[in-house]
Amino acid sequence: MVDCEKVLFDLIAPIVDDSSSISIREMESLNDNELLFYVYAKPEDIARLIGKQGSMAMAIRSAMSVASLIENKRISIKFESC
Repeated sequence: MVDCEKVLFDLIAPIVDDSSSISIREMESLNDNELLFYVYAKPEDIARLIGKQGSMAMAIRSAMSVASLIENKRISIKFESC
């Protein structure tokens, strides 16, 4: 079994300036076959994680979709600044 939260943290930690400011929370989903994650970070780090026109966010979501295939679940990631 894959710890998707740890995989997500390992993906985004090198991208941001201060990895200790990152908070990842798994939230309840209405669908049993879906994993929903919220990534909280400083506004400047969120800007890096989203990237120009959402390119970085799409790449993170694509990489995480591979990890979620092992769980046989769909993954959703939301980025929020704190």
